[in-house]
Amino acid sequence: MKENFLKYQAQTSPYPLGMEVSHAVGSYVYDTNNKKYLDFVAGVSATSLGHQNPRVNQAIKDQLDKYSHVMVYGEYAQHPAVAYCKLLTENLPPSLNKVYLVNSGTEACEGALKLVRRVTGRSQLISCHNAYHGNTMGSMSVMGFEERKQIFRPLIPDVDFITFNNEEDIQKITTKTAGIILESIQGGAGFIEPKNDFLAKVKKRCEEVGALLILDEIQPGFGRTGKLFGFENYNVVPDVIIIGKGMAGGMPVGGFVANEKHMDLLSHDPKLGHITTFGGHPVIAAACLATLEEILEKDYTKQSLAKEKLFRTLLVHPLIEEIRGRGLMLAAMTKDVEITNKVIFKCQEKGLILFWLLFEGCAIRITPPLTISEDEIREGCAIIIEAMNEIFNELKNC
Repeated sequence: MKENFLKYQAQTSPYPLGMEVSHAVGSYVYDTNNKKYLDFVAGVSATSLGHQNPRVNQAIKDQLDKYSHVMVYGEYAQHPAVAYCKLLTENLPPSLNKVYLVNSGTEACEGALKLVRRVTGRSQLISCHNAYHGNTMGSMSVMGFEERKQIFRPLIPDVDFITFNNEEDIQKITTKTAGIILESIQGGAGFIEPKNDFLAKVKKRCEEVGALLILDEIQPGFGRTGKLFGFENYNVVPDVIIIGKGMAGGMPVGGFVANEKHMDLLSHDPKLGHITTFGGHPVIAAACLATLEEILEKDYTKQSLAKEKLFRTLLVHPLIEEIRGRGLMLAAMTKDVEITNKVIFKCQEKGLILFWLLFEGCAIRITPPLTISEDEIREGCAIIIEAMNEIFNELKNC
């Protein structure tokens, strides 16, 4: 299977991990040799309720027995999507009261960028250095990592960049700015949290000049940071949020949420301001609804903070410089890229799935399912410490 994977399926890097997957249940992934791996990555924060969550699986099966795709997005009222959007907005600030469902996080970003230009009539977009919001052309235009996008230029014009947590840069938001897009926690850059009310100060500046604030909740959203959404930790209510990854328990989906008055502008001048065939797909929406209900009812949001404390208690080692992030969006930082690579590969050999961040090579991603148990956390952290002890001894003997 790996040979055919490399031969017939387009790759995203020269050296994919290439695990031959057989099945996955709970916090574990099994390969075709039936070796099990404890999953500390959760499909890069996507399988928020673990693998094969019974409630999500049942919702998918039940919806398949009723109907699948029947009409393009926005024409028919379909119960799973309507019920989901209602429940979601009931758990958001009152100003975030209308949802546009799409197929992925990057499409959600595209829709949000179009929305702020439509609302303000302006063109300038502002993002942050080392930001990541997706990989389609608009999303790539607000990616703050030139190495990944240079070869694809020209991209969307009139995009400028500031530095995350740099308060002086806030003044670059002016009456020419349609919107600024920020991650509520910078993901690819190394799980960097906002400091000194940075997000609130950006929102205040936006209000002064008539710009809109988009917050990217694709990774922090849906209970991962101790709140349902990351921005709730930082004393700010954005004008638009973009969501994806963990919102459907591992199914492909995205969305952007804004005020009804603003969102309705996409329906006229011109009509069909944003359209999508499969956005709000009833089977996916059923998975979204089941996932959100489960997160709310089981209170996984608060549990993520207790689990964070356990991780921080257990992950103490000379090779770990610091633990960044919040809740179950954590990054163990080593002093160099080579150590990080060795830890990730060695842990995979020992039956633990870890992964990298996009731009910060020293970071070890730790984003397990919200459902992970304390015993599983202890099991995985013991593997990390064991691997680090071996690497530490190797380095000491060099």
